[in-house]
Amino acid sequence: MGARSQRRCLPGPIPNPEVKPFCVSPITVVRESTGKEVTVPLSFHPGSILDPSGRFRPVLLHGDRPFLRSGNHHHVFEQTHTQGSCTMPIDTVDIFGSDQVGIHLACVGRVVFHPPEMPKPILEKIEQALELELHPISIGGSNLIGALICGNQRGIAVADIATESDIDQLTAFGDVVVMEGGVNTAGNLLVANENGAVASPSIPHDGLEILAEVLGVDIVSTTVAGHDVVGSLAVANDQGVLLHPDVTPDEAMLIEGILGVPPMVGTVSFGSPYVGAGVCASNTGAVSGTKTTGPELNRIEDALGFL
Repeated sequence: MGARSQRRCLPGPIPNPEVKPFCVSPITVVRESTGKEVTVPLSFHPGSILDPSGRFRPVLLHGDRPFLRSGNHHHVFEQTHTQGSCTMPIDTVDIFGSDQVGIHLACVGRVVFHPPEMPKPILEKIEQALELELHPISIGGSNLIGALICGNQRGIAVADIATESDIDQLTAFGDVVVMEGGVNTAGNLLVANENGAVASPSIPHDGLEILAEVLGVDIVSTTVAGHDVVGSLAVANDQGVLLHPDVTPDEAMLIEGILGVPPMVGTVSFGSPYVGAGVCASNTGAVSGTKTTGPELNRIEDALGFL
């Protein structure tokens, strides 16, 4: 790999109770590394009317809304519709006995990262639903991939517990930014698609600038339902975003404007508002925990454009 930039400590810590790394078997690098990695030092903009389907309809007014523009040109993912497809766009699985699949899986561009040593039947269901390349990885020995990684086709943000081997694997899929210190659980603190990214107010301004550059999209800092862990409270693809039921109209407008997709509200796993922790979604399908009810699955399908 090329020369790495000097790492700096971040303000923190902030509580991340769901991140409890544990050891797994080592894995090998299956792709050649691009050798590009940067390190980010890890501010807030605060921030309802729903239609009968639960969808927000206000239009984002830029005004004094603070958001950062990427220095890179970027494209919007063009949706494709498969006529007569018989594959289910959404399925339910539990991972290592947990229904919080969004904490264990991370859809990044055209790949879904998953913990090693998962049962083959579970992997087959994930592959069929998401229609993405599967890539096994652990981050610093943790199986909580979705809590530690977030990104799109251009770049990936990862927690600083990632080893050199982990980073080598990730750079095969895009540029990598390492989030250090107490503000490091990228999957909990970011929501991204190919149009934009939403960041937790826990991430300072200079960190947002680097994230915007690496991900190649505009980025905005806001809460969701007044909480900082935006990645646990929202799940997005290039067709829609599902949000915590208590999201405010101002928050929803910011998120709609930056991600370029319509927002809806919903729950998972029999009433949990932590939709980001409970769902992993691509542009063609999603997986959720087995406790997710029929109406909740219908809302996920509607919100993420699968209907």
